[in-house]
Amino acid sequence: MEKNSRIYVAGHTGMVGSAIVRCLQQKGYENIIRRTHQELDLTNQAACEKFFEEEKPEYVFLAAAKVGGIHANDTYPADFIMENMLIECNVIRSAFKNNVKKLMFLGSSCIYPKLCPQPIKEEYLLTGPLEPTNEAYALAKISGIKMCQSYNKQYGTRYISVMPANLYGINDRFDAYNSHVIPSMLIKFHKAKLENRPFVELWGTGKPLREFLYVDDMAEACLYLMQNYDGSELINIGSGKEISIRELAEIIRDVVGFQGEIVFDATKPDGTPRRVLDNSKISATGWKPKMEIREGIRREYDYYVNMIKE
Repeated sequence: MEKNSRIYVAGHTGMVGSAIVRCLQQKGYENIIRRTHQELDLTNQAACEKFFEEEKPEYVFLAAAKVGGIHANDTYPADFIMENMLIECNVIRSAFKNNVKKLMFLGSSCIYPKLCPQPIKEEYLLTGPLEPTNEAYALAKISGIKMCQSYNKQYGTRYISVMPANLYGINDRFDAYNSHVIPSMLIKFHKAKLENRPFVELWGTGKPLREFLYVDDMAEACLYLMQNYDGSELINIGSGKEISIRELAEIIRDVVGFQGEIVFDATKPDGTPRRVLDNSKISATGWKPKMEIREGIRREYDYYVNMIKE
């Protein structure tokens, strides 16, 4: 990509899209095309095609998606599969019709089978049943990957797909019911500190291992791959480091400044014992993440505190 290339970031208001915009701006890319959902409904085929015909983006980062927590995914599967597939079909088809030079499709690590060997290699996709609670969302994302691969095979396009690990950072979703683990813990520990509670209770044993990637590292990887990777096969983006839920909770307690105890309720489920991506493919290209998890959590906590003050 040239510094003056016309770059469209679909989903620029979300955590992933906003991080990609920040990264592009920091690298000197100024011709960034953005539209809010109110300005452009990507599930509307006519509106999407009109936008591409008028704006003629040269490069596309497809980070737009309908997302939600376990409860939302399990309750509204028709909405998740339909809206995400409409977005993918409309954007990828419009990109092809308007000669976009390169497109990046962003997936999610939840697309892999529920009972996957660990670490998870890219080739494990479609080798087993999916997690039932987010099956509809995962199937839509898998369809997006296959769509990119199919266009590459039939038309020689340059559409690449990436699978980020569990992301956290600026612009994360802070919601008592739909947040992921890091923002959920930040909310709990912050409230406990303000209310001077003696302990914070968390589900499970604290033993499961998880991998987390700071969203700005993910954005750096996306830009790096956009410039250096042209393969049709999907590629994982992760930190390559695992941490137990207990260790994570202790770091968050320290960052927040909560003085009480951490109590784990072992009668509640742990979830998958281990979930980590195999990052050997992206590591072989020379890319490595920079953010240490304690510093990343500190930045997210500062963002959260400033956000609730406004």
